Amino acid sequence: MATKHEQILQHIDTLPIGEKISVRQIAKDMKVSEGTAYRAIKEAENKGYVSTIERVGTIRIERKNKENFEKLTFAEVVNIVDGQVLGGKAGLHKTLNKFVIGAMKLEAMMRYTGAGNLLIVGNRTKAHEYALNAGAAVLITGGFDTDDDVKKIADEMQLPIISSSYDTFTVATMINRAIYDQLIKKEIILVEDILTQKENTICLKTSDNVEKYHHFNAETGHGRYPVVDENSKVVGMVTSKDIMGQDHSIPIEKVMTKQPMTVNEKTSVASVSHIMVWEGIEVLPVVDQGNKLQGIISRQDVLKALQMIGRQPQVGETIDDIITNQFTDVSAELKGEVVYRCEVTPQMTNYLGTISYGVFTTIVTEAANRVLKAYKKWDLVVENITIYFIKPVQIESTIEIRPKVLEVGRKFGKVDVEVYNEGVVVGKAMMMVQLIDR
Repeated sequence: MATKHEQILQHIDTLPIGEKISVRQIAKDMKVSEGTAYRAIKEAENKGYVSTIERVGTIRIERKNKENFEKLTFAEVVNIVDGQVLGGKAGLHKTLNKFVIGAMKLEAMMRYTGAGNLLIVGNRTKAHEYALNAGAAVLITGGFDTDDDVKKIADEMQLPIISSSYDTFTVATMINRAIYDQLIKKEIILVEDILTQKENTICLKTSDNVEKYHHFNAETGHGRYPVVDENSKVVGMVTSKDIMGQDHSIPIEKVMTKQPMTVNEKTSVASVSHIMVWEGIEVLPVVDQGNKLQGIISRQDVLKALQMIGRQPQVGETIDDIITNQFTDVSAELKGEVVYRCEVTPQMTNYLGTISYGVFTTIVTEAANRVLKAYKKWDLVVENITIYFIKPVQIESTIEIRPKVLEVGRKFGKVDVEVYNEGVVVGKAMMMVQLIDR
């Protein structure tokens, strides 16, 4: 039976898109305390089907999937630009297809503005009215208001008019950055993208005995199963090692490994691979916030996902991408030694104008990654890293990174990295890494 918390989430999920949600009303409808209702609404917001906006309240929005992840709802735009909704609140759940900057004559502006768009414009009331009649929402920059007649049109057409104190260039940059961040998130493969769903997962119950394990083992050929209680909560994990030599009549809960490691659906596959390598685990149960079983993820699932990531083109650049894109392999110039060159760009510096510690760590890790791939196509997980910062490196300097493999085995590697600037050592690192064979 579902808990009150889960019942509230299910109730919120069934509400129509655009519906206003209040803690008091949810508490009254579901006969729970306001604290319980508040926590459930916050979780719904984290899951992406509720949005809370200052001076407007909490509304039900469309849940996103990976296909439309890069699109923003007008409710999200309000939060991004610290905006105030002047009218058309009922349309905040809608998704914008593109935004248009209204820095042109009215006739030209309307040629580019259509249904589902967001017109970013200043204090131009006629443009606000024309955009709404064309089916577009309006974002007014500079903190200006608009006419009451325009607000009435917005309410009738359920198209938001948003006012922000920022200028046009700033709000366009903020929205563009938000879309770009969404693109990066879209590329990150999560457990929910590749897990074996609950309905396809074989699990044992605490009331089962070892005989049931042998039955499943003979039927599927698998040797690892999650164990759940009467409420479907994961309480253990059982493997062939646990039941070896045990009598078939012994209850599973007597032989299982209690309090097993679990992950949730929003955990990244990269994090799961780290856990599996570090802990030597083949299968992990996937649970929700209430520790209820949602499915399982295996090492094979993770390896396939990592291979897929390697074949995908990058859409949005992360800071790591910006750094590693500066790498140039100059090993051919220095026979018998692996050497990379990297220019220190403004994005790679701290407030003093010298290379930041985080960037330096990324540089030595990338160098170790590249030199180890010369041996075999491995992915690496850093187990231990010791860094020595000897001298500061100024902006626009060109540094040389010289990694040396000290030891490499089937599952681990040890790499020493020295970083030079103008022939002088400016930093060193010693790394121990776990290796994941692709």
